[in-house]
Amino acid sequence: MKNISLLGSTGSIGRQTLEVVRHLPGELKVVALAANRSVRELEAQINEFRPVLACVGDKSGAELLRRTLTVPCRVVCGPEGLEEAAAFEGADLAVNALSGTAGLIPAMAAIQAGKNLALANKETLVAAGEIVTKAAKAAGVAIYPIDSEHSAVWQCLEREGRAKALEKIYLTASGGPFRGRMRAELTDVTPEQALRHPNWLMGPKITVDSATMMNKGLEVIEAKWLFGVEADRIEVLVHPQSVVHSMVGFSDGAVIAQLGLPDMRVPIQYALTYPERRTSPFQRPDFFKIGTLTFEKPDTETFPCLGLAYEALRRGGTVPAVMNAANEAAVGAFLEGRIRFLDIPALIEKAMFSYNESGGEPGGSGIEEILEAEDWARGKCEGIIKG
Repeated sequence: MKNISLLGSTGSIGRQTLEVVRHLPGELKVVALAANRSVRELEAQINEFRPVLACVGDKSGAELLRRTLTVPCRVVCGPEGLEEAAAFEGADLAVNALSGTAGLIPAMAAIQAGKNLALANKETLVAAGEIVTKAAKAAGVAIYPIDSEHSAVWQCLEREGRAKALEKIYLTASGGPFRGRMRAELTDVTPEQALRHPNWLMGPKITVDSATMMNKGLEVIEAKWLFGVEADRIEVLVHPQSVVHSMVGFSDGAVIAQLGLPDMRVPIQYALTYPERRTSPFQRPDFFKIGTLTFEKPDTETFPCLGLAYEALRRGGTVPAVMNAANEAAVGAFLEGRIRFLDIPALIEKAMFSYNESGGEPGGSGIEEILEAEDWARGKCEGIIKG
């Protein structure tokens, strides 16, 4: 039996993680849950999975939960409670399904408590990849990627010795809802249109990131830290069918790919049950129905966010954290109707380049410096938006 702590249990990845737990009741047990504002949904999860500990975003939510719970469960709240859930003593594995940079501090808490980390929160490695991976190595714990693309690379490299022969990583991208459109066609895009992903069911922030191609840029940075590969050895391919989740090229010219239907429960289950593979009820691909697999070059002129991510990775230090926080601010403003779709990359670019011009240091940094850089980026973006 593997005990898990699930952070972000009421989000898209969190819900799908609990689906995996449901069909493997003899192998997986939830001992801690954490959510932000969805108190009623969290209460239903507590009633079903009976964790020892539950965390909610604030005191009022915690008080409400304590009043209404009918099963034994200790309730905590806020950032301190989230860290406690991440590092919960009874857990063997912490699943980080939080959204945005809120996942960074809990990820570090889990690692420092000696927990293996199943990571869906890509922003953790984007903002602080060097710090997080060094901490994991020092603590002797593993980071298991949940993103379908990074899980695919992980699976392709799994056999001993393959990593030494790694030559190139190919990350696939669906192209999002606006694939094939010209820049002029994106002027009046609405949030509702940006949230209509053709293949994947995801939360709003990551869905908009897919529409701008920033999601793939974040994954390039994440891949660098997960697999120790520099930017010039990570290539993005647009693959509209979302069947090939990623590929790895080796020094002898061979390329190994991992394929499957666009279903996040498959990589989630692999991360939860590793090193074993367990039978699942999830749908298998029918290659006769799929018929054709195609690949295209990304259009970085129409979707400049991908290029901005590569630039941030090249600069290093706190620049990726600035880029990431600026993206979070820009996407939030777009979803609120305060800026247009094409303003998202423009806002990120202004924040990145004014950060350097204002004396931001791209050199070595710690967690405090990263958090300060993120705060600076959010403030800068808000100032630009307000004019």
